[in-house]
Amino acid sequence: MGKLFKKTLLIRFVFFLQWIIFLSCFKQYRGERVDDEPCVILFWHGRLALMPFAFRHFRKKGKRAFVMISHHNDGELIARLIHFYGLNVIRGSTFKGASGALRSAFKVLEQKDDIVITPDGPRGPRHSISDGAILIAQKKSVKIRILNYEASRFWEFKSWDKMLLPKPFSKIIYSLSEPFDLANLEKDEAKALIKKEFEKICKRDSFKEQI
Repeated sequence: MGKLFKKTLLIRFVFFLQWIIFLSCFKQYRGERVDDEPCVILFWHGRLALMPFAFRHFRKKGKRAFVMISHHNDGELIARLIHFYGLNVIRGSTFKGASGALRSAFKVLEQKDDIVITPDGPRGPRHSISDGAILIAQKKSVKIRILNYEASRFWEFKSWDKMLLPKPFSKIIYSLSEPFDLANLEKDEAKALIKKEFEKICKRDSFKEQI
């Protein structure tokens, strides 16, 4: 009971802190909201801190987003936290629980909802592209969209993913790319295209580029 209480308290504290930071910041959104077509949405693990708010803006009413969360030690905390934002969860990753996670992802896309994946999670290497994201998109013939945010002022954690947490009263740019197709691409070609799209959106929205 003590551990459960501490976990619940921690989740609520993080949720409260996220909202305090988010509400204090100036937000700008770039890109169109998701449409009726199911897709695979990718964002880097290092942008997890304030990413739930992006879905509040870009999501389509009546359409659900299912975030793939690993069975890693922190996975349960993250899964419980994002439920507060109206997001759904698929447990598993390409490292552990892969077959069950893939089957669940296929089912989600078949029901015309979206799958959300951090392709370099849960353990890196940072900014790597997992095979699972490509497999899901190609198997179900759906397109990929890249989701990202950049901040004018931020803390960067000393973690493997260099987690970026915007500072209060900073400016945040949230971006969702246009959908792009991986059909007929070999695995390495697909990874190269995804990496290129990530680099494009991150560079465009970087405040270093705007100085």
